[in-house]
Amino acid sequence: MPPGAGSPSWRNERLGLALILAATACFAGLDSSAKVAGAAVPVLVAMWCRYLLQASVTGALVVARKGRGAFATRRPGLHALRGLLFASAGAMAFISLRLLPIAEFTALQMLTPLLVTLLAATQLRERVTPLRWALVAGSFMGALLVIRPNAGDFRWAMLLPLALVGVNAAYQLVTSALVREDDPATLQLWTGAVAVGLTTLALPWAGPFPTQPGLWALLALMAVFSTVGHTLLTMAFSHAGAATLQPFLYTQVGFATLAGWWVFGHAPDTLTLLGIAVIAGCGAGGTWLAGRGNPR
Repeated sequence: MPPGAGSPSWRNERLGLALILAATACFAGLDSSAKVAGAAVPVLVAMWCRYLLQASVTGALVVARKGRGAFATRRPGLHALRGLLFASAGAMAFISLRLLPIAEFTALQMLTPLLVTLLAATQLRERVTPLRWALVAGSFMGALLVIRPNAGDFRWAMLLPLALVGVNAAYQLVTSALVREDDPATLQLWTGAVAVGLTTLALPWAGPFPTQPGLWALLALMAVFSTVGHTLLTMAFSHAGAATLQPFLYTQVGFATLAGWWVFGHAPDTLTLLGIAVIAGCGAGGTWLAGRGNPR
């Protein structure tokens, strides 16, 4: 039994781990439903439905708790940029899921924390140890195993998920700047409002809305997975420290691989599985190193 296993702090950490596992399962469900919806519904329509429900639920909860003052900020431009990056990432994810199986797509998205490390070293002049550089290089090699540019079925459009990694990294850097000044609830409100506003403006060019009830149910399910997943993620970080939880975000790769096999009948080949394992291992190692000196 771990030291202090009967203490409230240990019980809180176990609850945090359970919550983050449930959150990553929800995100795998989100990607699965988005892959199905993306094949039958115009991208902008699917995005609008997801963001509208997610922003409505989040906004109602935050405003009920904090009032309209939750919107107050001195950095509206930076919030608008964060919302634009969020909406752009959503569009790129929908398109990427049309091109790649879920497991491969999810594994490539796990490169984001390591790209943030690279940007922190080159743009913010933060010190990065040789071991962290080795993890970045290892994750890149893993990505090459997943994509395999020389493979016969390679298409240049398959590099879109890597562009999505860049957008996600920029989103995280903007987020890190905003959380120093604003409450997380303010970030959620602004990001949701901007995403809904942008997709609403684009609706005239979005294409036909679905007419089948089953497709509307699928879009609603996608929004539920997204809303519940982000809520569980927030709750998890309120029960345990980032150093404890971050490595467990990589369990999403396992859930995504299972979902790809169960829903779509896709089983990654040996080289792809090796690439996924390398990316997940390097990413988990990087987050462990990042948190080792920052205990809760």
